Amino acid sequence: MRAHPGADPIADADVPPRLRGGLLAASSRQLLGKRVLDLVLALLALVLLSPVFLVTACAIKLSCAGPVLFPQERVGRDGKPFRMFKFRSMCLDAERQRSAYLDLNECAGPLFKIGHDPRVTPVGRVLRTWSIDELPQLLNVIHGEMSLVGPRPPLPEECEHYGPRERQRLLVKPGITCIWQVSGRSDVEFAEQVRMDLDYITNWSLMTDLTLLVRTVPAVLGRRGAY
Repeated sequence: MRAHPGADPIADADVPPRLRGGLLAASSRQLLGKRVLDLVLALLALVLLSPVFLVTACAIKLSCAGPVLFPQERVGRDGKPFRMFKFRSMCLDAERQRSAYLDLNECAGPLFKIGHDPRVTPVGRVLRTWSIDELPQLLNVIHGEMSLVGPRPPLPEECEHYGPRERQRLLVKPGITCIWQVSGRSDVEFAEQVRMDLDYITNWSLMTDLTLLVRTVPAVLGRRGAY
């Protein structure tokens, strides 16, 4: 797949000096360690959470017509698009209805979020509250398109509004969780999300990933900013 026009890869000369360390300067051994951590924990999570997957799939199928999984195009590392998987939490024609609810958007910048989105199904609201809808992204991690920890992958239309600073988030593989995901999720302003993501890239270490993974558990249970 071609890189999305709004997310062209960044030339080396465009990368600010402070981002030339951390994850971007990681050795092959460090990157292998991150990949092994991703694979081991993602496979373990799939096995342990298989009952949750089964119950969720049945709940979605029994509550409304349509597929269980919702594949959505997202922008990954170096602006390359990929299909990210989620449990379907909205009605079937949610994408077509989006333009009708633009005036209800509660987020600044290129993000589009509604606290009480009328397109979300009753089952979907429960899934979002507990972040269960995100679990199929473990498949993206195993496939190598995502990491367990990293900047969240944006939508193509969001990237169209990115400036040079925001595009720096695309220098690394996207993740399921990140700093702002454990710091309030959707309640965190877009500019602060960008700052946190760039701090993660600059100061990355395997210990950082492990710390964020541990912090993700109470963040999910606390449900702050989950909608």
